Amino acid sequence: MRSWSGALLLAAVVATPAPAAAAGPPAGGAHHRGQRPALVMIRPVLPTLATGSSVMIARYGFDDRRSPAIADESGHGHTLRAVAAHGGSVRRVVHGQGSAIAFPAECTARICPHVALRSPTSADLNPGTRDIAFGAEVLLPPGQTSKGENIVQKGYSRTSSQWKLQVDGVAGRPSCVLVDDRRPTIRIAYSSASIADGRWHSLQCRRAGTTLAIFVDGVTRGSIAVPSKLSVTNQRPLSIGGKGSFPDNDQFNGALDNVWVQIG
Repeated sequence: MRSWSGALLLAAVVATPAPAAAAGPPAGGAHHRGQRPALVMIRPVLPTLATGSSVMIARYGFDDRRSPAIADESGHGHTLRAVAAHGGSVRRVVHGQGSAIAFPAECTARICPHVALRSPTSADLNPGTRDIAFGAEVLLPPGQTSKGENIVQKGYSRTSSQWKLQVDGVAGRPSCVLVDDRRPTIRIAYSSASIADGRWHSLQCRRAGTTLAIFVDGVTRGSIAVPSKLSVTNQRPLSIGGKGSFPDNDQFNGALDNVWVQIG
């Protein structure tokens, strides 16, 4: 793994809002794999956050272009820096009045570019048995799906406990994952709806007591029961867009904006 902290490659992508009546992918069908499709911008649906005594622990809007490091807008200091291998890099793209971060296109070669944005491990990102909510605004074209693409996570399912938001399979269905730090059963709440349509969607995972639910554009699209004593505590970094720069990176292949984590 190689740390990469140079300037982010900036790219202004001119996007035209999609017609309000459009419900499917852009004209012309799915894009060929390996080609980066145009990003289609529509007015995003902002995440519906948990309420009560919960605290925003991390938030990233990706609008500050002055530094290669990405500041944590929550004020908790979880600064992101890129780690990459095989030429992987992120680029800024236009989203609304600000910018989002685009990751490498889907790759089927033996060696592919990998990149993730990471913040060092921190105890305040471990919810333990407390409620947690996390999410992002996501754009994923239909030709950019794969067997698994990680959006935001802390921990790994097989070597530590974990919370994670991902997009699963060719159909492009998002899902939420919790893995207990004592009994490593992987618990997944799948969305009934795909988000791989080249449009912006708001995704949110929420663990509230014994329920783990996934929300797409503010609507519950799936949920499962989880044990009340399920605990997520690990010494792994916060990662956005992939696990890191590993060969099995579960690289995200679209664009992300307004990534956030809330605990309590």
